[in-house]
Amino acid sequence: MARLSGKVALITGAGTGIGRAAARAMAAEGAKVVVAEINAASGDRTAELVVQAGGECIAVTTDVMQEQSVRAAIDTALRHYGALHILHNNAGGSTPADSTVVDVPLEEFWRAIRLDLFGTFLGCRFGIPAITASGGGSVINMASNVALMGVSGRDCYTAAKGGIAALTRSMAVEFAPQKVRVNAIAPSATMTDRVRGRLEAGNPRVTKLAAAHLVGLIQPEDIANMAVFLASDESRMITGQVYPVDSGVTIS
Repeated sequence: MARLSGKVALITGAGTGIGRAAARAMAAEGAKVVVAEINAASGDRTAELVVQAGGECIAVTTDVMQEQSVRAAIDTALRHYGALHILHNNAGGSTPADSTVVDVPLEEFWRAIRLDLFGTFLGCRFGIPAITASGGGSVINMASNVALMGVSGRDCYTAAKGGIAALTRSMAVEFAPQKVRVNAIAPSATMTDRVRGRLEAGNPRVTKLAAAHLVGLIQPEDIANMAVFLASDESRMITGQVYPVDSGVTIS
């Protein structure tokens, strides 16, 4: 039997990159997938790819920084599939504007906090009650290797992702009695189209980071595989953990 058979998963930011890989991987394991993506065309394309591969999937345009938009996405999942068992808070990202606390534009700090941390907060705010009502399940947040080690010049992204790691632990304690597990994945630079473009352009920060990967460059599917594991009953005794999927960067 497929590992996620009978489960419904909502994945934010699933129009491209890691989110798209997670949508395809979870659907391949039997989950019914809701793609919650701000770019309607990208979200629709992910849903098409899943359906073409034999899976069940719908897309709903979602801005994770807007309360009503996130609420509507959860409501759509419940209305269409009747339950929610897996919430993968994948939407987020950094920009080249990030810098040190003394140099970075203040608007970049709030952008990172609103997208990465607040977006995760809102997903959990509306997703966890739905998972509880469905009998329990798994929340998978996206932290980062920058939440686990000192990295210069990325203080906004570090603050947001560090907050996600801390929030993951507190929610794991809070919602365990409701049979909701909460874990996080902490990737290093992953070869999405955006990161690959920066690497090919010779971005010094990305080039230096790529050189620190001990067992090769990380593909979106590597992160998706961890998400499937954390979504499945194979990880039923795991909660409150932050898992580096980083090719050894945090130890190198």
